[in-house]
Amino acid sequence: MKKIKQLTTAGLATLMIFILTIPASFVQAKEKSTSEPIVENVKSAILLEQDTGEVLYQSNAQKELPPASMTKVMTMLLIFQALDRGDLSLKDKIKVSEHAASMGGSQVYLETGEVMTAKDMIKAIAIGSANDASVAMAEHIAGSEKMFVKQMNQKAKKMGLKHTHFENPTGLPEENHYSTAKDMATMAKALLHYKDVLEYTSTYEDYLREDTDDKFWLVNTNKLVKTEDTVDGLKTGFTNEAKYCLTATAKKNDMRVISVVMGAPSTKERNKQVMNMVNYAFANYKTKQLVKAGKHVKQVPVNKSARGNVSVVTKDRVVLLTKKGDKLNQIKKDIKMNQNLQAPIDKGTVVGRYVVKRDGKTVSETPLIVNEKVEEASWWQLFKRMVGKATNGSW
Repeated sequence: MKKIKQLTTAGLATLMIFILTIPASFVQAKEKSTSEPIVENVKSAILLEQDTGEVLYQSNAQKELPPASMTKVMTMLLIFQALDRGDLSLKDKIKVSEHAASMGGSQVYLETGEVMTAKDMIKAIAIGSANDASVAMAEHIAGSEKMFVKQMNQKAKKMGLKHTHFENPTGLPEENHYSTAKDMATMAKALLHYKDVLEYTSTYEDYLREDTDDKFWLVNTNKLVKTEDTVDGLKTGFTNEAKYCLTATAKKNDMRVISVVMGAPSTKERNKQVMNMVNYAFANYKTKQLVKAGKHVKQVPVNKSARGNVSVVTKDRVVLLTKKGDKLNQIKKDIKMNQNLQAPIDKGTVVGRYVVKRDGKTVSETPLIVNEKVEEASWWQLFKRMVGKATNGSW
């Protein structure tokens, strides 16, 4: 019995060695072949598809880091929202304060008291990453830089960006000024809703004060818009603390992606890693448009509104994202509306979602909005409505 027990123990030991060594080497080999990093040599990175917001790749994407001039993605978002609301016009004359003119770092050398159109200010920000223009626009929109920064943080909170906080609209180094690759991609996605921004961010060179003695040559800080056919924006960033950063967007065959890199050691490495993600996306994925942006999908009742029913439209395109070679199985589309809508409602307010499911799994949710302001009904309109219901036997 003792001899049998010894043999059994030896056999078990051999078996355990076999289990622990052979399968482990197999698993390691499998991981190496299927998990090769797309991006390396940076502090954080993320890649997402624009329409669905689906993350295609990420590395330390929630790591809080200084965003440098990528901060201007949020600055431009607030500028383009003001344009969309009608609170700002491209022809508006922006007067430069002494504070705005004093900004260091990248600038277009605005002078105190100088007047420039909002359009030229946007060019200076989007192409030349101008800190002085950013502060001038912030003061014009919000009354002061401090109030504009407050709006930036309020917008970040509203967007659910829990790892972002701003201290200025420029990205110049300040304590407690930080973001993440994921949050930057979310901001970029929101900014790209305003298609006109690409007219600026895709421009490689332009001029300010063109017909004056102070003509200023603008050259895009994002060199990829010149060297890569697919890239048409968005914003670079660099400080000694942040190192080299870039939030980029690229489009090919009707598919748009956003690629963010933070903390690269050089411009060359930053651009290389961004393009690694962009090329990976276009090589492996494709999109199919299901519904156009701005498409009417439903009439919905709004309590106490002047019209009673209002049109609801898609805020962006409804898109199906798939891996190349995948078969499209069961696709289901559904409209989910917020309950008990009540006037007044501002133009662009999200009131529902257009949901796409594939094989029972939600693959995209596109916001549904009202595309015009919904005014509150007067007491006379409400009275006539009540009388009409009574006459039709609704009571």
